[in-house]
Amino acid sequence: MADLLDKFRNIQKVHQHVVGLTGRDPLGAPFEKMLSPTQAVIDGKECVLLGSNNYLGLTFFDEAIEKAKTALDVAGTGTTGSRMANGSYIGHKALEGKIADFYNMKHCLLFTTGYQANVGFLSAIAGKDDYIIIDADSHASIYDGCKLGDATVVRFRHNNVADLERRLKKLPEGSNKLVVIEGIYSMLGDRAPLKEFVRVSKENGAYVMVDEAHSLGVLGENGRGLLEEAGVEDQVDFVLGTFSKSVGTIGGFCVSNHSEVENARFLARAYMFTASTPPSIVASAGATIDHIKKNGKELMKKLWDNTAVVYPALKELGFKVGPEMTPVIGVAMPSLEEGIRVWNTLYENGVYVNMALPPAIPAGKCLLRCSVSAAHTPEQLETVVKAFTAAKHAAEAAA
Repeated sequence: MADLLDKFRNIQKVHQHVVGLTGRDPLGAPFEKMLSPTQAVIDGKECVLLGSNNYLGLTFFDEAIEKAKTALDVAGTGTTGSRMANGSYIGHKALEGKIADFYNMKHCLLFTTGYQANVGFLSAIAGKDDYIIIDADSHASIYDGCKLGDATVVRFRHNNVADLERRLKKLPEGSNKLVVIEGIYSMLGDRAPLKEFVRVSKENGAYVMVDEAHSLGVLGENGRGLLEEAGVEDQVDFVLGTFSKSVGTIGGFCVSNHSEVENARFLARAYMFTASTPPSIVASAGATIDHIKKNGKELMKKLWDNTAVVYPALKELGFKVGPEMTPVIGVAMPSLEEGIRVWNTLYENGVYVNMALPPAIPAGKCLLRCSVSAAHTPEQLETVVKAFTAAKHAAEAAA
């Protein structure tokens, strides 16, 4: 008979194997000191950070830090309550208005984290006779939101318009349907064919939700994400996003022109039963969103110029990268052991990247996830390319 803790023991074996290959833990590397948005001391070694989601490099944005300090002095360190109880401060409503204005939408709900935004909204919006249709490569927070709700979940093949259309047409006529898409997918960095997805969804009577977590401040003329780039802002029903990427802090949101979305406050358990966002976070997020609205075009140009250095270089070296050039660059490894060796060589050469293992990616796979920032300097990008070159040579020598 299996023991309750067996699942933890099995994970422990895998983790010990990972650490045993090099004596380092890529899943728990200690960040001892942050030197800048793109530089840190990790386990005693100074490294270029190529493993954050700090796309616009705004984690040290001066005005955001000052606004956060002021909020700490005025309102303290936290709200100690949910928005439904004692945690709905004036700043929360002001930030919701600012986000709604940024997206040219009428309504906004602020969540404490981006994860909770997906979990809360998706579990609240669809009932037992409804359908949520999701891309097979959807983020864990989307899957978890679906699990917590009563709707029937239908998956379609990743970025496959024809498969989405086929599955929509199989659903009962007149049924309530919500199609969930991501702007940029977080592991391989590929865009969704959003314009085609929206067309097919609307032709089949479905609402559309787009998670712009990795495309806010990255895509679109004004940084509003893939829906702006694809020209479908007036056709998308719900936009969800997070502050933990381009905005450089933590929190999540849902914006919409449907007035009914305001009532999700009374149905989304991840909104109702968790403490609201601390005032300092609210203040810093608001300052950063203002900055993106004013200076986003310049920041995005730097981001894409830097991406155009890293992505082609890795591809030319022969690494198996994602299908298109975006600031999220997934490097697929042939095995866990090879992934550990490449990760360790990069670290030894002063570059830190993320290692992704199941369940973050499919079973049996290993991915080195890189993310480019507008704040990366030419010298840092040179270090990155040299480190990957060294890793490639080391891999070839070991083969």
